[in-house]
Amino acid sequence: MRNICLYVLIWLTFLSPVWGDENALVTGARIGGDAGRTRFVLDVERKVPFQLMLGADGRQLEITLPKLNFRLQNGVGNISRGLIQGFRYGPDQQEGSRVLIDFSDRVAVASTEFLEPRAGRPARLVIDLIKADAGDQEASVTSQNPPDDDALAAGATTSRPVIVIDPGHGGIDPGAISPSKTQEKDVVFAFAKSLEKLLVGTGLFEVILTRNADIFLSLPERVRIARAAKASLFIAIHADIYRGRTARGTTIYTLSERASDAEAEAYANKENRADSVAGLQLPPETGAVADVLFDLVQRETKGQAMMFSLEAVAEIGKVTELTSKPIRSAGFVVLKAPDVPSVLVELGYLSSREDEKLLLDEGWRQSTAQALARAIEKYVERNATLTTGSTSGPASPLPQ
Repeated sequence: MRNICLYVLIWLTFLSPVWGDENALVTGARIGGDAGRTRFVLDVERKVPFQLMLGADGRQLEITLPKLNFRLQNGVGNISRGLIQGFRYGPDQQEGSRVLIDFSDRVAVASTEFLEPRAGRPARLVIDLIKADAGDQEASVTSQNPPDDDALAAGATTSRPVIVIDPGHGGIDPGAISPSKTQEKDVVFAFAKSLEKLLVGTGLFEVILTRNADIFLSLPERVRIARAAKASLFIAIHADIYRGRTARGTTIYTLSERASDAEAEAYANKENRADSVAGLQLPPETGAVADVLFDLVQRETKGQAMMFSLEAVAEIGKVTELTSKPIRSAGFVVLKAPDVPSVLVELGYLSSREDEKLLLDEGWRQSTAQALARAIEKYVERNATLTTGSTSGPASPLPQ
């Protein structure tokens, strides 16, 4: 990201090494996010090869594509949001097409992917951008896989319940590490992907992963993603280490002002300090605001979160071991979306050799994910008060 050369060329070619896909239709473009992290989404009739070229000063991104037919709303390129000041598009001199995105600050490309068409939606080129000054390290460890949904960008809508899956930790924050060096961020991400695949396969849900790559997300940002998507359910996935005595099995945590027990309180305090790895601190809340948010959670979502926890324990208990207190509660920051039922699933303990073996076993991961998916289906079926997710309307998806 430094001025070593005039341009940094990022080659990202999918499907075919040749530029044979001509005249695909571009039907939409959306921008979402804030000045710290912004997403650009381009709807294309089908996947096509593309290249990205980021200017040396980090203030313009050029997307080179095959010859396309653009049918975008008039003035869409004049929209300024987050890091993006606007964008231009059209044919270039090489019988192809270009999209030029202008930025208000130096950026780094955090992740990019061309998503397959699915659920009646076109293919989507999804580019996540972060502020370069604060994000060079993050961008360098990010794979080319953003969250597998464009619900973070403006204008996305769905008529199905939205399930947000949050693989804990990531990037510079590995989470718990077992004596044999297994990292929590890796095992929970693998489980989250298995659960996502199962839920998408039912055709019943819109599924969003807070991270679809090895990147760091702050706790408030994870909450904002769930709220922006107007999720029907938020599920954080973790696998901790328990020190001092042997412990193993799965636990479901919900939010409460007063912890259900000392162990739950200690665990919540530990998880709430996760952002300190990146040098971040939680924003202070006044007592009045905190009380109001907690009251809303109590009235609107705590009962629904408990309902799901009961379903989850019933299903997961059929396929794997549970702890002696499989449903607990504490003041987890990541569960504090006031309008989204939220739970934290502690899959097991990396301090337990038995649990670690299971967490690394694909068969166990699949059967446990199937159990959790069944619990989600039953929860949605039985909870007639659930509203479907929608992120239509004025978009500030990450800040909300």
